[in-house]
Amino acid sequence: MAIITVSRMYGSGGSEVAERIAHELAWQLLDNAFVDEVAARLGTPAAEVEAREERVPSLAQRLGATLALGAPELLPGPADATLPPSEERLIEVTERIIIDAAGRGHSVIVGRGAQSVLASREDVLHVFCYAPRPALVARAARRLAITEKAAEKVVDDTNRQREQYVRTYWKRSWLAHENYHLCVNTDWLGLDGAAEIVVRLARHKFATPA
Repeated sequence: MAIITVSRMYGSGGSEVAERIAHELAWQLLDNAFVDEVAARLGTPAAEVEAREERVPSLAQRLGATLALGAPELLPGPADATLPPSEERLIEVTERIIIDAAGRGHSVIVGRGAQSVLASREDVLHVFCYAPRPALVARAARRLAITEKAAEKVVDDTNRQREQYVRTYWKRSWLAHENYHLCVNTDWLGLDGAAEIVVRLARHKFATPA
């Protein structure tokens, strides 16, 4: 089995790089479908999972969840409303899906702490996609159709959340170079160039035919 994990700064185009890698190698890609699979296993709306993935809940959210579990009658809403899954359950299912995907065949897995979940395996190539902050902001502004000022906040908040997510649940630094085999500057290389380097390295490491 061979796996590539692609961690990415928001605005780096890492998901697009992962898509190109999976297409070129003809491997399965686990990215946006991740949300639907987590939601299906938890029996919760996909929007709920999407809003919570790769982020750590705020203090207010944690207090609210604790209150809901300890005294649900104190919270507004229908008496029979289903409580959202706990953070621990969300992480447990996330890890299970990553491990299951890695066991199904050659895979490219995007984000969600996969580089930490699969850190001890030797059949994995861990990749980190990054770019200078101005490039991250410019790409985010184009993608979201917002001003660069607004994009700055989205980029900074999202990347801070991803760092906190990995540090909180796996006690590792998301940005630490030693957690990756290859770090690629997508602004300098371009998305195609970054994907090409990863594909070449994967074919060399895993003896995958061209």
